[in-house]
Amino acid sequence: MHEMALAESILTTLQEQARQHDYTRVRTVWLEIGPLASVEEQSLRFSFDVVVKGTLADGARLEIETTPTQAWCLPCSRSVAIARRFDSCPECGGHQLQMTSGDELRIKELEVD
Repeated sequence: MHEMALAESILTTLQEQARQHDYTRVRTVWLEIGPLASVEEQSLRFSFDVVVKGTLADGARLEIETTPTQAWCLPCSRSVAIARRFDSCPECGGHQLQMTSGDELRIKELEVD
């Protein structure tokens, strides 16, 4: 389950940011997760709760926002929405698409003390 490793990485980032910005408690973490990031939301929530026990984020709320999947179509020079990797362009049917979003996992915002 790679969600545990993701939760540990999130905690490491929170701890590093706490040292840099001088805060002692994290109340809420907002994440942006793309549908193609291969993250199981419930597993990540469970893993996060386990990993943050006894840390500056103990009891923190985890808010997850799903980002849209977008790609740049080279033949028609448009940004298009796609459902899965390797889909064809919904505008021209081309297969020369460059992913621009949808596979990310990032901390968007924090509420801290």
